Amino acid sequence: MKQEPAAQNSPRASPPSSQPLSEDDDPQALWIFGYGSLVWRPDFAYSDSRVGFVRGYSRRFWQGDTFHRGSDKMPGRVVTLLEDREGCTWGVAYQVQGEQVSEALKYLNVREAVLGGYDTKEVTFYPQDTPDQPLKALAYVATPQNPGYLGPAPEEAIATQILACRGFSGHNLEYLLRLADFMQLCGPQAQDEHLAAIVDAVGTMLPCFCPTEQALALV
Repeated sequence: MKQEPAAQNSPRASPPSSQPLSEDDDPQALWIFGYGSLVWRPDFAYSDSRVGFVRGYSRRFWQGDTFHRGSDKMPGRVVTLLEDREGCTWGVAYQVQGEQVSEALKYLNVREAVLGGYDTKEVTFYPQDTPDQPLKALAYVATPQNPGYLGPAPEEAIATQILACRGFSGHNLEYLLRLADFMQLCGPQAQDEHLAAIVDAVGTMLPCFCPTEQALALV
């Protein structure tokens, strides 16, 4: 059964419609929500960052990656957001201001859209420390319409694929471990059964596997 985070006082949000945004829009300030590699490697300048969650979505390793964590012959598996009324996805929101806005959007357009196949969508972000003060944020979401979309598969099959793939940004296993490590840092209220099941599946395939800094050093 799906476990909900402890922040029960925050309002439940329905998945919003897509809100494309380009660097040409250049608002004075913008929040960008990361729930995959952006949580540990944003690689753009920002003014503030907050750990928190969005409701109405679940994180899934359903997007193929032929650049960052895989290749054309062996696509890796990276995360996207699945609309789910009971879902809750933890991540990090970054605030960009002024000139940071256009620079961040220009960079992310290449990293997430051109190379990753992601579209933009507006989401409601609830900071961990102040869930009663939600923020509107931009998220990059891979939909079934993009050519890299792989869709659902058993967690064991996803784990096997992750163990076999590597791209220009590193091994697919590193991606999995760093995301799992981030979730542990968020505390017991942060739950992701899909992610945990894939980590467990990797553990059964690698008897000595342990999601620690030593394991990360191996990849």
